[in-house]
Amino acid sequence: MIALAGCAAAPTAPSSGTPSAQLSDTTGVPGVTAERLTPGYWIARLDAPGAPVLDAAQIAAQNARLTAQDPSVADMAALPASLSAAEVRARIEAISAPPSRTLFDGDGREVPATRVDALLDALALDAIADEVAPRFGLVTRRADLRTFPTAQRVFSRRGDTDIDRFQESALFPGTPVAVLHASRDGQWWFVASRLYSAWIEADRVALGERDEVLGFAAQPPWLVVTGAGVRTVFTPEAPQVSDLALDMGLRLPLIADWPRDKAVNGQFAYASHVVALPARDAQGALEIVPALVPRSADVHTDYLPLTRANLITQAFKFLGERYGWGHSYGTRDCSGFVSEVYRSFGVELPRNTRDQGVSTAFDRIAFTEADDHAARMAVLRNLEVGDLVYIPGHVMMVIGREDGEVWLIHDTTGMRYRDGSGAIVTVPLNQVAVTPLFALLGDSGTPYVDFIYSIQRIRATPSR
Repeated sequence: MIALAGCAAAPTAPSSGTPSAQLSDTTGVPGVTAERLTPGYWIARLDAPGAPVLDAAQIAAQNARLTAQDPSVADMAALPASLSAAEVRARIEAISAPPSRTLFDGDGREVPATRVDALLDALALDAIADEVAPRFGLVTRRADLRTFPTAQRVFSRRGDTDIDRFQESALFPGTPVAVLHASRDGQWWFVASRLYSAWIEADRVALGERDEVLGFAAQPPWLVVTGAGVRTVFTPEAPQVSDLALDMGLRLPLIADWPRDKAVNGQFAYASHVVALPARDAQGALEIVPALVPRSADVHTDYLPLTRANLITQAFKFLGERYGWGHSYGTRDCSGFVSEVYRSFGVELPRNTRDQGVSTAFDRIAFTEADDHAARMAVLRNLEVGDLVYIPGHVMMVIGREDGEVWLIHDTTGMRYRDGSGAIVTVPLNQVAVTPLFALLGDSGTPYVDFIYSIQRIRATPSR
């Protein structure tokens, strides 16, 4: 067995007889030279790096297939006007189940049973109406999705405060949600979004009419965030849309006809893009207001063309970024990383690795226990740029092949490998990192190759 928590994976280095055993090392990570940490190195090794993998129509068809076939992805427009109390309760209990393990707070103290009881009471399941009419809203700024209606961080082990077990995911400005329930104190809402359902702080959502919410950013012109760290322009005149974090792949309405002589939040707009963003009025209702994104920012007026060169370029924009379980720390985890890379091309993926890895909506290669090491290697040696490789709880993206080795970029907590003496060494990477595949080991010393259960390919031509 391999003991991994979510994307908390730990790779390794070479064992004798693998291609990785012959790789040089100039960075402290086996086989990783400084030049391999640049996107240009991998792009230069490609034939026809700018050839399209999927065009816009094929991407639209891919996303439609995902909606139709993947139960983890919701069609928000299909949400009924009314849900029964049993349906709402089931949705909440699917996320907010009583913890099955001992948890600790940031000071290493055990979270007492009384605190867990209080969190369960905060769900206010007894207050769910017989029939619930969903309210619709737009997320106004990057917001955590939580297991319970609390910001308290909890951990599996004393002293290990990176992976908060109450952190589920995050939502970004302009994301439509359906509000299904409120916590007992009213400070948190249980929301359903296209890719995830969990608890969100109520003051991060502006409520509006269903059609307005679901139609936000549905029609061009758009501005698509293609950088790793884009922010709106700071403005004291409009604090709700000031210095907002905009994550890769986010698509916002572009106000292309903004009058040249009209200021936006106290600033002349000629050096910026004018976009529409959701905000809350004094009653929490939705307002659509203008905001500025600098023209110098890494943005485009449409999704990027899906090419192998662009896949590598986009992935490397996150290189070195701190690992953030469930999008904590304002960053992302392994599944969030690959999702945002692909989202910059308009391609949607399920939120979690467990759903991504088994989805039937993509061109999937599945391994079972009947596939031995040799059978897996025969497939893996032919992986292509952009292929997504899954072991339990972790996903990695292929960036190239070299001298019999497959190379990856992935957002990982750590790397495990075997040094020249045969001893297993663990490296706390905690970042988006480049590593070889065949060098990676699980905590038992077994090669990652033997844990791979799925490869997902986002492309038009089936692999078989």
